[in-house]
Amino acid sequence: MFDSLKDKLGSFRKDVEETTEEKAEEAEADADADAEPEAQPETTADAEAQAAADPETAESEESSDDESDASSGRSFAQKAKSFAKGEIVIEEQDLEDPLWELEMALLESDVEMNVANEILENIREDLVGATRSFSSETADVVEQALHDSLLKVISVGQFDFDQRIREADKPVTIIFTGVNGVGKTTTIAKLSKYFEKQGLSAVLANGDTYRAGANEQIQEHADNLDKKLISHEQGGDPAAVIYDAVEFADSNDIDVVLGDTAGRLHTDEGLMDQLEKIGRVVDPDMTLFVDEAVAGQDAVQRAKQFNEAAEIDGAVLTKADADSQGGAAISIAHVTGKPILFLGVGQGYDHIEKFEPEELVESLLGEE
Repeated sequence: MFDSLKDKLGSFRKDVEETTEEKAEEAEADADADAEPEAQPETTADAEAQAAADPETAESEESSDDESDASSGRSFAQKAKSFAKGEIVIEEQDLEDPLWELEMALLESDVEMNVANEILENIREDLVGATRSFSSETADVVEQALHDSLLKVISVGQFDFDQRIREADKPVTIIFTGVNGVGKTTTIAKLSKYFEKQGLSAVLANGDTYRAGANEQIQEHADNLDKKLISHEQGGDPAAVIYDAVEFADSNDIDVVLGDTAGRLHTDEGLMDQLEKIGRVVDPDMTLFVDEAVAGQDAVQRAKQFNEAAEIDGAVLTKADADSQGGAAISIAHVTGKPILFLGVGQGYDHIEKFEPEELVESLLGEE
């Protein structure tokens, strides 16, 4: 998962290491050069003769020489002190090329541009002007800067999903929305199994009353998982279906209602009106946006548009196991301000994982 992005992050670390190693070698060479004996100065007689011939020039050269000597002395002292401690200061020009390469790598991995810029700025703030050792500490420092920067953008809006469900009044109603064909119905089935493992009961509701075959599709999942499905005839009112499911759950002490909805674009006014009506009639506890991780920038932009049109509480990314880029996983939370909560990682009902920002960052940096 996200293998291409892992490689690109590894390349950045290597580039910065190589740059600082070259700088260390240059510092060592400069320190050795400064330590060499200086050429013999001109004789006193020569100096006096020159001063007599051109007093102003002589005075100017003397002042310049004094400043140069002082500057050289300070430079040598600084280099000698740092070199003696085995340290070097990372400067902005040392990072210019590696950061440019990293920016291109992030954009190629479908990381949203503003997110990529924030990652780069965070890294720049962490590294520029810092004193680092010549040794392997450089790699450790670069990795820490990457770790902190990635975690900052990925973990926006995170909350403890399991705790929120446990503490909420029952039944908890969760509505799923997104475009067609991204795996909403399968995600609902997976989450019903997930809740079962948490000791929570669930009922499924098919609010996708527009698509032919929608009832049959979700009914098959319900049968496989031995779950109750609430559905109406095709063309019925989605809000009424989910309302009935909430009533059923309340009457039968069921903990969670999982409501499917028709796939839609944020520009589908009629379908967006239906989503708004569901909100008025049912007042769901959460609305989750579902899209494919492999959709990259398209998924990021759709999440942003859905959140603006009908506020979401979080996102689920399907097909994460097939995504080598990772751009959607890195960008969605930062762009929407709402967290990614789950990743779909396979076809089976057990193939869903809670999204853990820290674990993702560690995986991307090879820290596992």
